[in-house]
Amino acid sequence: MKRIPVFRPHPLARLVAAGIVAAGLAACATRPPASNPIAVAAYEEANDPLEPFNRAMFKVDAGLDTLLVRPIIKGYRVIVPENARPHVSNFVDNFRSPITLANDLLQAEFGRAGITLGRFVVNTGVGFFGFFDVGEKIGLAYHSEDFGQTLARWGVPDGPYVYVPLLGPMSFRDGTGFGVDAFLVDPVAWYGRGDGSMAWVQWANFGAVYVTTKDSFIDPLDELKKSSLDYYAALRSSYRQIRAKEIRNGAPPPMEDFDE
Repeated sequence: MKRIPVFRPHPLARLVAAGIVAAGLAACATRPPASNPIAVAAYEEANDPLEPFNRAMFKVDAGLDTLLVRPIIKGYRVIVPENARPHVSNFVDNFRSPITLANDLLQAEFGRAGITLGRFVVNTGVGFFGFFDVGEKIGLAYHSEDFGQTLARWGVPDGPYVYVPLLGPMSFRDGTGFGVDAFLVDPVAWYGRGDGSMAWVQWANFGAVYVTTKDSFIDPLDELKKSSLDYYAALRSSYRQIRAKEIRNGAPPPMEDFDE
């Protein structure tokens, strides 16, 4: 009898779901009284009703960063020479192209979808599975899309801010998006599902994405920490600005944002 494959969620989906559930169970910060409009405005702008819980998770993440993440990144940098790391990142980005392609199509960005598909074909066939970004050299510029961006383009509000240890800052909308991409969209994760013998593919995929992403962000985050009076607030603000720019596909903010 043919064995029915067991459907297993991607490790990233598990981590995101766990973080969001934990945040949802946490106690919310008290909203300032209406008699203090300045405090109310700051509260609404931050959109961080879980701030006490988030700051606690931020401290947990700092400990994990010291004990676990930085030693891994240090080992990665020892094993992989500096001039080879961009090629590793290219390889990882190339095999995440189907996620970008799916979200390009869901956003009706058909021109960008054509670029994504062209990059994947060229970089896989000519660029040695993506280690070399041939697409960039022939005018097919890299971009990434995820389901969190798609939800934003569909008009779904971002929801409260949440900080998930090991994963970092996100909104409820982006946490949902990450889970959908990892659980339903990522073909590498689908390949890793089945009777369990290929489960290592899920973890290898997650590990490669995680390490290359952390490697690219660790130095800028250190600089942000050095220049910030409140690193938590500075990181929250930077995350929102970057995500807003990604959702606009790099376009400048609308004029009403400048007016505000």
